[in-house]
Amino acid sequence: MPATAAEDFRRAFKRNLTAHGFLIGAVLCFSFFSWYPMVREFLLAFQKTEAGTTRWVGWDNFRHVFQDPGFWQAWRNTLLFTALALVLGFLLPFLVAVVLNEFRHAQGYLRLLVYLPVMMPPVASVLLFKYFYDPGYGLFNRALGVLHLPAQDWLQSGDTAMLSVVIASTWMNMGSATLIYLAALQGVPGELYEAAELDGAGLLRKIWHVTVPQTKLVLSLMLLMQIIATMQVFTEPFLLTGGAGPEGSTTTVVVLIYQYAFNFNQYGGAAALGLCLLVLLSGFSALYVRLSRDNES
Repeated sequence: MPATAAEDFRRAFKRNLTAHGFLIGAVLCFSFFSWYPMVREFLLAFQKTEAGTTRWVGWDNFRHVFQDPGFWQAWRNTLLFTALALVLGFLLPFLVAVVLNEFRHAQGYLRLLVYLPVMMPPVASVLLFKYFYDPGYGLFNRALGVLHLPAQDWLQSGDTAMLSVVIASTWMNMGSATLIYLAALQGVPGELYEAAELDGAGLLRKIWHVTVPQTKLVLSLMLLMQIIATMQVFTEPFLLTGGAGPEGSTTTVVVLIYQYAFNFNQYGGAAALGLCLLVLLSGFSALYVRLSRDNES
């Protein structure tokens, strides 16, 4: 190697040594905490451990999981949670963002107020709602009493348990979505709203014909992200109802994975469930990446 080329190589190596060190550290951490568990889960899905001996069982874990009635109930509960969360957790933040966008003063304080629940520890938020849902002295039943309405068994009834979980989850997580929607709304040209007003459009027509089309891509991406997140819900049903809920009404797929692993000691079944969920969410993730690339192009 010529002297000038060798010197250039040494200078470039020294210049990039720190950056390469940080990069290698990040790759090692990601490999150990993300890639290795994923590979390990894939192997566990086809293995079974008994009396300290691990053996390959092929598709037996999947067959066992599919024959479990709790598997199909968990999927129904997860899909129900996702549907309810989309009705509340997708539409409500958008409407709140539309309202906030109309304010011209104190918008910073209102943003902080909306984002405050996100800054609270999730466990603290869930325990707060568990207090609110208490059938005896809970805030919600007291409010119903003031309105002369009958008290509800929020978490003790299979009819209201899942809705109660969705309400708590929506309050905990809507702040981030609201700020994202608000940022998208502030990028909509004001001339479009002025033109709509000249055409006699009211608030609802402006939202439908101006706001929604101009923020369609953000809405689509947030919808996919919400589906991916809600199908992995665990903290809220686990802490509010112990995971199962009345008659198994709040047992989601991730809660069932936890039960297989730590209650039943069937790690192969838990891994098989995890792979099923991974395959489904991979489709939504691929669609999210496709939409993101279309936006960049």
